[in-house]
Amino acid sequence: MARISYIEEKDHPELASQIAKIKGERKGLINIYKLLLHSPAVAITWLEQIGAIRWKTKLSPRLREIAIVRIAHAARYAYALQQHVPTIAVPDGVTLEECDALKDWRASGLFSEGERAALAYVDAMIASPEVPDDAFDGVRKYFDEREILELTVLTGAYIMHNRVFTALRVDVEPKKS
Repeated sequence: MARISYIEEKDHPELASQIAKIKGERKGLINIYKLLLHSPAVAITWLEQIGAIRWKTKLSPRLREIAIVRIAHAARYAYALQQHVPTIAVPDGVTLEECDALKDWRASGLFSEGERAALAYVDAMIASPEVPDDAFDGVRKYFDEREILELTVLTGAYIMHNRVFTALRVDVEPKKS
């Protein structure tokens, strides 16, 4: 159960424009936004940041999802694993086997050299804000500066997500029938 109350649309007509924007972009009002709406500006900023990271980057959807699922495994981020894997990662080209292998990707032969370089970079960012030169040099070998920037921001954003979701104990969305 979440540690703070969810904002319900019917109880907050003053948030109609923000809720409409969220529902339009997210195809519904999911739990994280119901919490974030305690601060409408934060909710909209979060929505815009995630939209930019997910839909407006040069990163391939597959690489984006590999990074997100790796972060989820490393942080034991249950929300992302339960919600994100089946509804986003798999449709974006990451198999369930690969999602599972991201727990220990170094032992797996399922990822390309470029993906492995990105995963090493993601792991370095998870471990410390100071990324070792060898991890950075690895991504530089496969990705241009824009892609490196986008991978870095994506990783930082999803590390933040993990912290926020976990601290507030955001409930996993009910399965749609």
